Amino acid sequence: MASLQISSRTSGSTLTPEQKRFNTLIRQIEQARQIVTAWQENLPLFRQTYVQVVLPLQNSFLAARRELVFALDSLLDQPGWTRTERATLRDLVFDTAAELLEADEDDAALKALFDKYGEVAFDTEKRQNLHVMKEMTETFTGLDLGDSADILTDEDLFRRISERMAEAAAANEAKRASRAARRRKTPAEQRREAEAQLATQSIREIYRKLASAVHPDREPDPVRRESKTAMMQKINQAYGANDLLTLLEMQLQIEQVDARQVAGASTQRLKHYNKVLTEQLAEVKAEIERMEHDFNIEFAVEPGSAMNPRKLGGLIDERTRLLRTELAEQQRDTRILSDRIATKRWLKEQRKAMREEQLYGELF
Repeated sequence: MASLQISSRTSGSTLTPEQKRFNTLIRQIEQARQIVTAWQENLPLFRQTYVQVVLPLQNSFLAARRELVFALDSLLDQPGWTRTERATLRDLVFDTAAELLEADEDDAALKALFDKYGEVAFDTEKRQNLHVMKEMTETFTGLDLGDSADILTDEDLFRRISERMAEAAAANEAKRASRAARRRKTPAEQRREAEAQLATQSIREIYRKLASAVHPDREPDPVRRESKTAMMQKINQAYGANDLLTLLEMQLQIEQVDARQVAGASTQRLKHYNKVLTEQLAEVKAEIERMEHDFNIEFAVEPGSAMNPRKLGGLIDERTRLLRTELAEQQRDTRILSDRIATKRWLKEQRKAMREEQLYGELF
């Protein structure tokens, strides 16, 4: 990579704006590629560690919380609670059952608790919520999501939304292409198309030179033919992906070009290179954003959180500390329920916390 950098020593004069831009793009693409590689290398190990360390703790926490909710329900069968305490117990049972059903909505015993203390049955509320989400989506997006009869889960709804959005995007693209075909191109559009064509031609020229030099069919030696076959596969992949940087690196590898030749390229040729490299940089950055987004969704990380793929272990440590603390709290709360006086004091604290949470919700 460093061999592609243009210096004033190799160019023989002060760098031009296009040469400086070329150097900047080469450096930025390499940095972005390193981030992609870090995700590819570190994510499998993170997943393995997460399964081995975090998930067992998470399952233990959910089991402890499930034990607590049934213990709270059993307290309601006992006499001696005030009206406020009974109301607090019912609210705690309902809210906790609803929370646990988000993790496992097929738990029949939890559904029974939800139905026992809720105004409507769990399955009925689920269908109502899906219908409301569907109507809101139609209102805000203008999409027609069709009949609700076969939308039974969140996944069904999201799938329908994705299908309709894809259909709408395809229709809009067809309209745009039709309008573009009917009108004359502006001089600026014609210039951009010409520049794009020249940039593509520059990549094609590099590819042809590489293919001519590396093509394995022309190599009689079996060992070298195998090596050239691997190189040709890499060249084909880079050409198919419009990956100018890899093609230039392959030229260096087989000594078809050196830094002096890059430095001696015409301003127009460098301009074409820079156009392709700019697009390439945007693609690599988009891949990084996709990886980060998928990671945040998979591991319930706050959207917009800047995750360093080289320091994912910090998230393991953070989740582990949090789950251990929450597990200890759940186990402590369950033990408290065996003492009537301590339970009354605990219920008072829970009622206060619930009021504060409700007030916060109303304010914000």
